[in-house]
Parts: sequence; C-alpha cells; structure tokens
Amino acid sequence: MKKLVRVSMSYMILGLVFGVYYREFTKFNDFTDKTQLSVLHTHTLILGMFFFLIVLLLEKNFQISQHKNFKKFFIIYNIGLGVTLLMLLVHGTMTVLGYADSAAISGIAGLGHIIITIGLGFFFNVLFGSIKE
Repeated sequence: MKKLVRVSMSYMILGLVFGVYYREFTKFNDFTDKTQLSVLHTHTLILGMFFFLIVLLLEKNFQISQHKNFKKFFIIYNIGLGVTLLMLLVHGTMTVLGYADSAAISGIAGLGHIIITIGLGFFFNVLFGSIKE
C-alpha cells in the first residue's frame, strides 16, 4: 500500500510542478493563447494522484494487489500516463515557443492514450477478479 501512496504523491508533486511551469513559462514568453500546458496540471492530478488514491482505497477493501494482473496494470498504466503527460508537455511547450504542430507528437500522444486504455483494461480485470460475491 505504501507503493500506491508514493506513486500518488509523486504525481501530486509532478502536477504541481507542471502547474508552476505552465504559469511561469507562458508569462515569461508573454503567451496568452491556448496551449496543451493548460491541461497538463489537471491531467496529472486527476489521472495520477487521484486515480491512485482511489486504487489505494480499493486495495484496502479488496486486496487488489494480490491479483495476478495487478503488476501488469500498474506498469502499463504508468507507462501510458507518462507518455501522455510527456507529449502534453512537449506539444504545449512547442506551441508557446511558436513551433508548428507535429503529426508525430499527436501520434505518440495517441499511443500514450492507447497504452492507458490497455492499462485500464487490466485494472478492471483485476477489479472484477478481486471482488468476492
């Protein structure tokens, strides 16, 4: 359970850092338009910190970490979320700096979303397998 608390706290710290980065980076570059950086902070807090706090509660009640696919869920979901957040950061930073959109970045972000979806599939497999009727 400490692992879940640590990962949740890590995403909280990362989310707060991203929020400060967005505010200061756009202010420094005198940027007022829309950018992916504006949603990076909230994505990190919701999909990272809050999601793993919910997983912690499920662990406490249903011992989901004992399920054979829990490790797969944990690794795959975190990889997918990491890729997605990184692409939000890169795309948002490029927008602020005035670089053109890149199809490659959108494609990699799409892969990140696909990996998160696979991780969520494992998560629900773990959840269904852990709930005793």
